Amino acid sequence: MIANYGYKDGSGDYFIAIDTDKCDGCGKCVEACPAGVFEVVDEDPNDPFREEPLIIVVVDKRKKIKYECGPCKPPTNRPPLPCIEACPQDVISHSW
Repeated sequence: MIANYGYKDGSGDYFIAIDTDKCDGCGKCVEACPAGVFEVVDEDPNDPFREEPLIIVVVDKRKKIKYECGPCKPPTNRPPLPCIEACPQDVISHSW
């Protein structure tokens, strides 16, 4: 399942998508993210039968994703994002 965290406003869609089927909750994205956007949880809020840990976007950051992730997303010559680069399972994507 793809879990989307973020928001949509007049300037666009700002979501981080996490493929919960692939995520093993290793936490490497948590360590790599300078804004502290991710956290590892023991229980999937969208799937109560899941028994493995996984990552989610911190509740307080969901309505500010555009601004929290902004420093990692320069307007030109964008390097790979630290969270995406750190994830060995390739479970994270950004919509903008």
